[in-house]
Amino acid sequence: MDMCGIAGWVNFTEDIEENKQIIKQMTDTLKERGPDSEGYYESRHVLFGHRRLIVVDAEGGKQPMRKTIDGRTYVLIYNGELYNTEDLRRELLADGFTFDAYSDTEVLLTAYIRWGAGCLQKCNGIFAFAIWDEAAQTVFLARDPLGVKPLFYAWRGNSLIFGSEIKTLLAHPDVQPVIDRDGLTELFALGPATAPGSGVLKGVHEVPPAYFLKVTPDTSLLHEYWKPKAKENYETEAEAAEHLRSLFVDAVERQLVGDVPLCTFLSGGLDSSGITAVAARAFEKRGKTLETYSIDYAENDKYFKASLFQPTPDQVWAEKMAAYARTRHHTYITEHAALADALENAVIARDLPGMADVDSSLYLFCKEIRKNYVIALSGECADELFGGYPWYTHDEMIYADTFPWSRFVGDRCAILSPALQTLDIEGCVRHQYLDTLRQVPHLDGESKRDYRMRELFYLNIKWFMVNLLNRKDRMSMSNSLEVRVPFADYRLVEYAFNLPSALKFAGGREKGLLRLALSGILPQDIVERKKSPYPKTHNPVYTDIVCSRMDAVLKNTESPLLELIDRKKVREIVDTRGAAYKNPWFGQLMTGPQLLAYLLQVDFWLRHYDIRLER
Repeated sequence: MDMCGIAGWVNFTEDIEENKQIIKQMTDTLKERGPDSEGYYESRHVLFGHRRLIVVDAEGGKQPMRKTIDGRTYVLIYNGELYNTEDLRRELLADGFTFDAYSDTEVLLTAYIRWGAGCLQKCNGIFAFAIWDEAAQTVFLARDPLGVKPLFYAWRGNSLIFGSEIKTLLAHPDVQPVIDRDGLTELFALGPATAPGSGVLKGVHEVPPAYFLKVTPDTSLLHEYWKPKAKENYETEAEAAEHLRSLFVDAVERQLVGDVPLCTFLSGGLDSSGITAVAARAFEKRGKTLETYSIDYAENDKYFKASLFQPTPDQVWAEKMAAYARTRHHTYITEHAALADALENAVIARDLPGMADVDSSLYLFCKEIRKNYVIALSGECADELFGGYPWYTHDEMIYADTFPWSRFVGDRCAILSPALQTLDIEGCVRHQYLDTLRQVPHLDGESKRDYRMRELFYLNIKWFMVNLLNRKDRMSMSNSLEVRVPFADYRLVEYAFNLPSALKFAGGREKGLLRLALSGILPQDIVERKKSPYPKTHNPVYTDIVCSRMDAVLKNTESPLLELIDRKKVREIVDTRGAAYKNPWFGQLMTGPQLLAYLLQVDFWLRHYDIRLER
């Protein structure tokens, strides 16, 4: 059970064993993901590298892990953790398998030896891994059902090159940082989201969530092994609340394991408060005090403005909840210059432009927590699953015939340079949207609203949630911090997916059923508190910094961004301090200043990675 980074190179037609330096370079890009140790496996056609952040069983979990059974050798590199390790171990022991240690790494490898690809149906956890089966000459790559852990790959000639991050692939001499028209279209049509399976750069792909990739000397198969199924739910409101509570408590308690210090993120909202309450109770039983962390911005209280998306500030609520759960609470105050500086760290962590200061603030927050902790629990995914966003409760957003977090694609087109006006931005969004809708499972006879709600939840699971999980993984792991997300337990996802709207929005409220499920676990005023998203800064100081930095980019004839944008339009946004760009670029929070910050990230990305534009 470790958070780590993996790297691999497979070529069935050439002897690559002498290229140890290349796999070392690739693995070195993952130092932050795995600061504690490194390991390698080298053979004629396969090179594996692994960096490790030790969470459980320092000795018994060393990787790459080899296991030989009946004369057949298997080798595993793995980033992630299983939350049902002991259940699987018992089943495998009953089948006659033996274990040398107590790590989940060995359990996962043994499960693959026993069940092959079928082991994925049995695993409850977050993972990205690769297994080399020497006898069958097969490489098997897989990613967890919701995409909590990343896995990128590229084909170059006969070589399969893969790794935990895009930078890992770029450390291989055959993978060059090139963006073509398709990549540019995706960057400006969908960014900071990426299409399932896409690494944006030319010829760089991602194993999509819930897929495996199986490669032999003659074949390559990319296969979806899990998706939510549509099932009837006949529960009463009380039964559903009880069912949800038991699933939730079990998900949190399973994720409190580890041999290293653990804390929780606590905003004072419903989701993080629920996780904190369950964790604090478990800690108390062991005679320990849970520590909790929240983030705020310098002088934010002075400038806070309530909106549909952000009705109340968090700080008071976080402190109230900490007192209730008897945790030791810490508030990290972000300074605005540091927030702007960290926009660049956030790009390097993601290898792509991201959610601007929503990313950079999380990066700084994780850096602070890592001073004392190796593991944190966080409340991501509850809003997507239980209906926390305004696009679940406002008809004009529910029935918007596009991604509800990205409804203003025309505004995106307007800031592009004449050379990029020929990119089919609207067509790209439309294609991805309709393609996702075609995959949504439905029940016969669903009402119009339930039919649309199922579509919305599926869109959120496959797009919005994946982007937030990417953000959480990269910002935390680039600081060697492992963040667990109990709401991303696939059992909770399957259950939530099949809740009828009337149950999910019990009491006519966003996250109504989740509120009922957490009644009694949380103080009632926190149960009733209106949803407020991850905080953003309202301080004009930040806007000033971002505007002055964009001003410098606009004046610098060397800036690669200038080829891509309509300078006059962007100049107008700078001169009006963001006011000329009114609609969110993405989600709820990326308005004027955040759009400028996103463009600053695009400019830095092009420069730092020395990206070649191919038109």
